[in-house]
Amino acid sequence: MAGELTRLTPRDRLLLDLLDEHKTFTTEQIHTLAFTSLARTRIRLGQLYTRELLDRFRHYQRPGSQSWRWTLGPIGAAILAAGRGATLPRPAAVRDATARIAMSPTLAHLVTTNGFFVALSAHARTAPAARLSRWWNEARCREAVGTVVRPDGHGVWHDGGRAVPFWLEADLGTETLSRVVGKLTGYAALPPAQAYPALFWLPTGAREVNVHAYLIRSGVPDGVTVATAAADNAPDGPAGAVWRVAGRGGRVSLADLTPAGGGAVWDG
Repeated sequence: MAGELTRLTPRDRLLLDLLDEHKTFTTEQIHTLAFTSLARTRIRLGQLYTRELLDRFRHYQRPGSQSWRWTLGPIGAAILAAGRGATLPRPAAVRDATARIAMSPTLAHLVTTNGFFVALSAHARTAPAARLSRWWNEARCREAVGTVVRPDGHGVWHDGGRAVPFWLEADLGTETLSRVVGKLTGYAALPPAQAYPALFWLPTGAREVNVHAYLIRSGVPDGVTVATAAADNAPDGPAGAVWRVAGRGGRVSLADLTPAGGGAVWDG
């Protein structure tokens, strides 16, 4: 393991840290996060896999092949544990963790959630005034808000001198509308310092129309800002003017969303 430290580039280390925090990324997501060439991405990931810094899996699909999903490998996990002063994990335990991710019923949801933040990171790479200064996974959100509500993620987006904190709900279109909209009760119970916009990232424009129709019938709880966007209507990602705020007309960019609790960013 010690020999790997001399071969580990800053980009490699960034990738290990991101996988430690967010569990898995596709090849294309890693390309978007850290590389400029997909071919070079594949070459480097293959090298890291051979050296057991990374592990990977993919499921059968027809036609074609599913993109690889990448996770920490035994050596990568050991390097991170050593850096924290923690007990080094057994290689079998690391591979078991990869198998659990691969077989998790929430894998598609995790990939979608991570993809949202990857898209914001990609926008920031090409927009000097933009940056994603905070990206929390579901577990980190639970530490912050307990059982009041269960966001899929939390971020703080900066653009044009504005900072917009938000909670994310990544929707795959599998839950009933009553269950989706019912999550707003939890957001209404958050303290003012955490009353950030609740963003619903939806799979299709049709799903978005149905969500807003349900919101009109049921109403939005006081103190909650709800914004929706559909992935199939946002080819350039979630940073642009793709967000529809419940109760308002038109579309706004992520930077134009205003927290119900004001503009301050809670430190966590």
